[in-house]
Amino acid sequence: MFTMNVDEDIELALVQPSFCTAYLMLLNENIDYLSEWLAWPPVIEGIGDFEAFVKQSLNDYANGKSMTCAIVFRGQIVGNISYNTIDRQLERVEIGYWLAASHQGQGIMTRSVQHLVNYAFGTLNMRKVQISAATENAASRGVCERLGFELEGVIRCAERLGDRVVDHAVYGLVRGA
Repeated sequence: MFTMNVDEDIELALVQPSFCTAYLMLLNENIDYLSEWLAWPPVIEGIGDFEAFVKQSLNDYANGKSMTCAIVFRGQIVGNISYNTIDRQLERVEIGYWLAASHQGQGIMTRSVQHLVNYAFGTLNMRKVQISAATENAASRGVCERLGFELEGVIRCAERLGDRVVDHAVYGLVRGA
């Protein structure tokens, strides 16, 4: 199993079928919280959806299109982080993430994103890391701002989340800038 140690508490582990039960449990425990900022939680019908997600994620990883990892905090899966896209032509990755409500406010996501930024620039030799977050999602935007990402703009009417349409703040960090 491919893993990256972020620090003594956090490990990023490439998704694998054995994680599906933990993901389903996290979803069930955090459905309202996750649905506030993510489109997929309300449409998950069971473990089979996570199995399909893991299968597709591993296929995309093998093809160099993305990299999806579980965030493991002190031995427990608490969220997910990924390069949603790896664009070798533009030398750019786009990071997406989510974290269980019970683990918010501990710096877990900030440290995890910083690790993927360093990996993108150092190992993958990317020029840019990009993150999009709903403009009202203060926690996600705070991660970007703490790590020195620049707000590049706002895309209006970018995503439907349940019965509302949200705008996205697009953040970028360019290597060496």
